[in-house]
Amino acid sequence: MRIQPSQLLETGSRTIVPTLLVVSVFLLVVGHNAPGGGFVGGLLAGSGLLVVFLTGGGTAVRELLRARPTTLIGSGIAVAMTTALGGLLFGGSLLTSGKLDLDLGWFGKLEVGSTLIFDIGVYLVVVGLVATVLLHLGDAEGAHE
Repeated sequence: MRIQPSQLLETGSRTIVPTLLVVSVFLLVVGHNAPGGGFVGGLLAGSGLLVVFLTGGGTAVRELLRARPTTLIGSGIAVAMTTALGGLLFGGSLLTSGKLDLDLGWFGKLEVGSTLIFDIGVYLVVVGLVATVLLHLGDAEGAHE
């Protein structure tokens, strides 16, 4: 049985999905100094994927991601593990964070911590997991990967 998508949801998704994705990246970047930036940002991006799924099905989610969800999960785990092990390479302990201060001249100074890179890995894992759930459990007529 195919359910006809709502015209209101399709129209609203053109505004809400980009907004959700921008706010999720904002939470990822700003939240790296506090716990949960990558996780909360990934959940918000996942809710954007849910809206895309509700309007266009699994095909629309695949077109938006342009990568297999399992690739996102694997690369997210690799990024998080590499960052977690990075402290050991520099004589510290596991999950030791570092910070790089960049002087951007006219734009000011930028502090980039290794926790941001770790949160990017968590973000990718969460987005990949949400996409996997949507594509495997929600898309009855789509081709599973």
